[in-house]
Amino acid sequence: MALKDLPPDARPREKLLARGAGALSDAELLALLLRTGTAGRGVLQMAQELLAQFEGVAGLLHASADDLKRFKGLGGSAKRAELVAVLELARRALAEQLKERTALNSAQAVKHYVQLHLGARPHEVFAALFLDSQHRLIALEELFRGTLSQTSVYPREVVMRALHHHASGVILAHNHPSGGVQPSRADESLTQTLKAALALVDVRVVDHVIVAPGAALSMAEKGLV
Repeated sequence: MALKDLPPDARPREKLLARGAGALSDAELLALLLRTGTAGRGVLQMAQELLAQFEGVAGLLHASADDLKRFKGLGGSAKRAELVAVLELARRALAEQLKERTALNSAQAVKHYVQLHLGARPHEVFAALFLDSQHRLIALEELFRGTLSQTSVYPREVVMRALHHHASGVILAHNHPSGGVQPSRADESLTQTLKAALALVDVRVVDHVIVAPGAALSMAEKGLV
């Protein structure tokens, strides 16, 4: 059914304005963003299929522009650009939250933030979140890239970037493109190596976050930092 054929109080736009965004389902909110469907498929159906393909809102936010291009109805650039823009806005909103609140009190926000940046990458990426003395976010930097199975991380480079930002703390982060977020022995060894190197310049390793599509793990919460 097309949106115009729905009763006025059931149309997403009117429903949102009358009752607030919280009254809408994920599919209805997405339909507002998509605006139109395709031949023989209304925009609400398209939104539902899109959410199903990417396993919900979180999966959709982790999708790349190329991932979206393969979905029927998003082959053009306009709608894909809008969805990618939503992803970027979500990243920036989380970044603002991390700058405003203490990182140690918002582990879930840190995991979501890292997942949005790294969760959908097809190759392994090692990054660092540099923190000030109040453990607020200064910057996130992608420092090293590797293959699907291995990343070379140089402690000296991590230390140099920490000094560049005048950081007091660092949250390490990397992704597992093949899925699964359990730390390997190599992950644990790398964490301890970087912890020792950064301690020499009075920078504390606060956490090491591992992400994969749809999952995230804090090594600090597991007692591994």
